Amino acid sequence: MKIKSGRNYGNYSLSIVENRLTKIRNILGDLCTFISTYLLNPDMTQKIAILGGGYSSEWEISRKSAEVVYQHLDREKYEPYLVMVRKDEWYVLDGDQKKVLDLNYFGFLKNGKKIRFDIAFNAIHGDPGENGKLQGYMESKGIFHTSCSQSVSALTFNKWQCNTVLQKLGFTCAKSILLDENDKVNPKHIVSELGLPLFVKPNNAGSSFGVSKVKKITELETAIKTAFSEGSDIIMESFMDGTEVGCGVFRYKGEVTALTPTEIRSENEFFDYEAKYQGKAQEITPAEISKKMIQLIKNISTSVYQKIHARGIIRVDFIIVNDIPHIIEINSIPGLTAESIVPQQVRYDGIKLSTFFGMLLEEASH
Repeated sequence: MKIKSGRNYGNYSLSIVENRLTKIRNILGDLCTFISTYLLNPDMTQKIAILGGGYSSEWEISRKSAEVVYQHLDREKYEPYLVMVRKDEWYVLDGDQKKVLDLNYFGFLKNGKKIRFDIAFNAIHGDPGENGKLQGYMESKGIFHTSCSQSVSALTFNKWQCNTVLQKLGFTCAKSILLDENDKVNPKHIVSELGLPLFVKPNNAGSSFGVSKVKKITELETAIKTAFSEGSDIIMESFMDGTEVGCGVFRYKGEVTALTPTEIRSENEFFDYEAKYQGKAQEITPAEISKKMIQLIKNISTSVYQKIHARGIIRVDFIIVNDIPHIIEINSIPGLTAESIVPQQVRYDGIKLSTFFGMLLEEASH
């Protein structure tokens, strides 16, 4: 019998293989979870390392995010520990005791017994939790974690590279210029390309540290110095006069879900640290935009999540100008403090934070 060959037959066969591989991966994921939970853990609760702190200016915010996760995790399912990360030490908070985290087996000693963590809940904003360094360690040790992969984390943390990739994928972003510390600054060229006002920000930083809004060409030099204080390269973006919104996105049991978008109205010149964390902004959920625009924001956010192969919870930030959403940033470790946007969206969508954090942990183990 002669078998017909051709593209359709090949695609059909490939589809069958992909479906079977997906089923096998899901079965193996369930098996790993079962072994970790019930065989290696006799008390039937998973030991969770909630990572906070980090090496950057965002240390305090990361600590607060980690504490919120710690407070809300279901104690019937999880045995959580806060793990603080600093450049000179990584330590576990066990009651009122501070214990060294052993990176060889990702655990610590408790009453002379080795306690190994089953999953890492990554709440570290900035270096090393958001730029791929921590993910590289986790992946090298085979440790489940709630964040994006090493490569995706590194991409989203680099604003310039991320915007370049997003534009190639067909998404709309702000016009920008990249500058490293060895480049010669030409203020007239920058202003002619981007106009005024414009934003100057570190290429690899978050929470608006080192960000300036430049209204006059004479302010550019100071803004550049401020941005370079946070990193070795900076990005300058054209100012967009529009509505700013943020949209959380996550995956659970294979389904990608976009949360209800939040509108951000800053009392300051822009959504800076004071606006984010000290009450100098209105964060309105749902955003006061049309239902059609809300759905468009959710659709774009979901598409971004899928196309860059994100994991865990991310937040996609936009500015809507003339009914066109422009992506300004992807935050792969969004804030989880009481004041942060994602917890607001989770609550609005009727999900308890304990349930939501549990969903992220469950998805991480797959």
